Amino acid sequence: MPQLRDFILGPWRAVLVLGVTQILAWGILFYPPVLMMPLIAAERGWSLAFSMGGFSLALLTAGFCAPTVGGLIDRHGGHVVMPFGSLLGAAGVVALVHAAHPVAYLAVWMVLGVAIAANLYDPAFATLGRIFGILARKPITALTLAGGFASTVSWPVTQVLLTYIDWRGAYLIYAGVLAFVAAPLHAFALPRARAASVTPAESTALPRSPTLPPHGLPFILVAAGFAVYAFVPSGLAAHLLAIFGRAGIDPGTAVLIGALFGPAQVTARLLEFAFAGNVHPLGIARFALLTLLGGFVLLAVAGMTIPAAVLFALTFGAANGLITITRGAVPLALFGAQGYGRLLGRIAKPFQVMQALAPVVLAFVIERFSDVAGLALTAACVVAALACMAAIRRPRL
Repeated sequence: MPQLRDFILGPWRAVLVLGVTQILAWGILFYPPVLMMPLIAAERGWSLAFSMGGFSLALLTAGFCAPTVGGLIDRHGGHVVMPFGSLLGAAGVVALVHAAHPVAYLAVWMVLGVAIAANLYDPAFATLGRIFGILARKPITALTLAGGFASTVSWPVTQVLLTYIDWRGAYLIYAGVLAFVAAPLHAFALPRARAASVTPAESTALPRSPTLPPHGLPFILVAAGFAVYAFVPSGLAAHLLAIFGRAGIDPGTAVLIGALFGPAQVTARLLEFAFAGNVHPLGIARFALLTLLGGFVLLAVAGMTIPAAVLFALTFGAANGLITITRGAVPLALFGAQGYGRLLGRIAKPFQVMQALAPVVLAFVIERFSDVAGLALTAACVVAALACMAAIRRPRL
């Protein structure tokens, strides 16, 4: 276990710094649109679909930028790349306040997409991979513990800001936080050292684990498994509460059930951190997907009752919490630490494209067919992701 000194002067300081900046970045760039978009659409006379389309465009842009951002972190470090991401996010948020023309609005979201690619989990994981090397799994898990609270912080804070000022003022405050808090933390507080100079004793003490080449069928299965899974949290985040409501669960209860998602994520990550350090992350991913599939089976058997919805929210949150860890840990364990940032970016590209498309596709399926069909499609994505993970063979000595 790391000592207190490691969190202040050593490499584990990166976990503390990124823990703070991940809450800020997710809480400013990712979560507020669900509350802001109806206000932006109403003020500017646009449809809600068009307004949300800007956010989807940002996620698409982030996906296409992810390999480049990861490669830059491999070469220069997160302390160089992530400050620019924070400053770009601040500039994009300010521009969003003034982007009254539809074309300008979409262009600003493309800029924010680059900022997303340089601020959220993938660049943070790449930064930890550069600092800790093959030992980055524990730091990645610890980081996701902090990130799991981002929505818990962001939505209430955003709602309070909207109570006292308009959406423009809220976004300007958020721009200041990115520019004057997140960017300096990234630039001046992140460790600069690479893995080889940080933990030589630990590295030589550990047995050498065989790795796979970062291409071919194993890489395709990893990238496809995480990409098809991305449909699930993105689609359900946009539609699950509405599905609960149409099943007869009153709105207040539906919101309370949805709020269980965050604590379930964090609890699963805590358990993984405490007890699953010796379990291969591929096994963790398979277990998480099986758990989530069990949640869908429960809904199919028990129906959309309140107890079933509660259990589904808990299994969904727990599974997603574990999958977030394995997105960083599985590539590290299978392919090694060499070129880890760019490798994560290559995996993030299809993941974020699917994440951007999922709400629209699921809305079409639900409107054209039914809520049951939408849930069935989402469950099929879980089955496909599980099939990909099950087909991967770990490297042998």
